[in-house]
Amino acid sequence: MTTTHDRSPADATASDRSVSHAPIDLCCLVWAHADNEGAMAEYEDLVLGLLPEHGGKILARAIGPGLDGTPHETQFIRLPSQDALDAYLGDPRRDEFSAQRDRLIKRTVVYPVRFAERG
Repeated sequence: MTTTHDRSPADATASDRSVSHAPIDLCCLVWAHADNEGAMAEYEDLVLGLLPEHGGKILARAIGPGLDGTPHETQFIRLPSQDALDAYLGDPRRDEFSAQRDRLIKRTVVYPVRFAERG
């Protein structure tokens, strides 16, 4: 099984942000391998649980049915800087879960976002 990553979070933000100390908001779309939706959510619980140690937080997390090619999970994440994102991505505990990730997650797409003001 191969995990497909369209862009890594580091690629998505490094090319789109010139200031490494500016807050970063990301949207993360996650697709599970067939019949692994529940286990994928448990895996995401583990790795997202590391965010606060790097100053990050989950702004929103939505679970969907993954029908017609839509993702099984959509996350909005905020980190205080590119340095914090790099530290989160480089956290050795994430590497410990890589085999589990490859088994459960089919595809991940991550890209920077800007939240619109509410009117």
